[in-house]
Order: sequence, then C-alpha cells, then structure tokens
Amino acid sequence: MSVPVPATRPHRIRGRIGVGLAGGFYPAPQRYQLYLSEACPCSGRVAVVLDLLGLKGALTTTVLKLPAETPDAFASLRGAYEATWHHYDGPLTAPALCDRWSGRVVSNHTPDILRDLAGLLADGACESALDRLERQLAYRPYVLGDELGTADRDLWVTLTHLDHFDAAGTLAPYRHIEEYVRRLGDHPDLSADER
Repeated sequence: MSVPVPATRPHRIRGRIGVGLAGGFYPAPQRYQLYLSEACPCSGRVAVVLDLLGLKGALTTTVLKLPAETPDAFASLRGAYEATWHHYDGPLTAPALCDRWSGRVVSNHTPDILRDLAGLLADGACESALDRLERQLAYRPYVLGDELGTADRDLWVTLTHLDHFDAAGTLAPYRHIEEYVRRLGDHPDLSADER
C-alpha cells in the first residue's frame, strides 16, 4: 500500500496588479509592500527601477539582511507567504511584492513585479519622476550612460506595460521617453522573454 505524498506548492507566486481585478489587486497609494534582499541581484534590479522612476514613496520597501539582523522583516514576510498559502513550507524569496490590505504575497516573480510597477505609474504616483527621466533622456541615449544596460532593460519592461494600466497615455507628453521606449523595442539585444 502506498502512502500519498502531500503535494508541495510551487514557490513561484505570480499574481498581478491590475490583471484580473476580481482578484482585488489594483493600484492604490501605499497599498503594496516590497521586500528586497540585500544580497539578491533580482532585488537589485527592482531597486534600480524604483529609484529611476521615483517610486520609493509609492510603496513601502523593506530590505532584508541576515535573518538575525532583520528578524521582524523576516517574520512579516513569513506571515505574507503563510497568508497566501496555508502552511507554506517553501523558501522566503525576495523580491516579493505584498498586498498590505490582505497581507498576501502578490508576486515573487521579478519580471511580473517590474511590469506591475507600471500600475503605480499609471496611478499618478510619479509624474515628477517621469519629468526627471524625460530630462535625463534628453541628454543621453540610455538611463545610466551611453550603452544599453540592465537598468534600461528593466525600465523598458515597466514603461512598455504602462499602456496596460493607463489608456489615457501617460507617456504621451514625454517625447524623449516615448522615443526611448520605441528605440529599445527595436533593439536587437533585447531578448524575446523581455518583450
């Protein structure tokens, strides 16, 4: 007689902000909390995009260090994973975007988190950041210099998904940003999975 083995739940959580509004995840000021790990390259990517877009004030960000150094942050993140899946037994991964209203993890998938930051843009969280980015792109072809870098790729993902959240055309007044998005969309170095 075989004993049934309990199915383990996947460790990837892929909810979306603004996708499937019946699920309740829609843009709202200060609704979301982002957990980033100090030692994680994916967390670094998300942090750079947050900084470039000036979204740090649009959501709460918690940086995880060693568990002994940030025990309350780890306890809070554990609570979010357990609110998402009862008896969650997987790793506490970051980056993790959490809904402060329900206490659940929305997503721990970096590309989805980068796309969902567009919802915060559409919610009007960073007009001044778009103004700053517009001025920056008026003087150089890429956000951090003269060559395409990871920050450009991640920022492009967020900006191209803005139209999903905002039919009013948030980027329309920003000629340099629109040109940047178009130019990167045609760039041969952008892989198909970034599109």
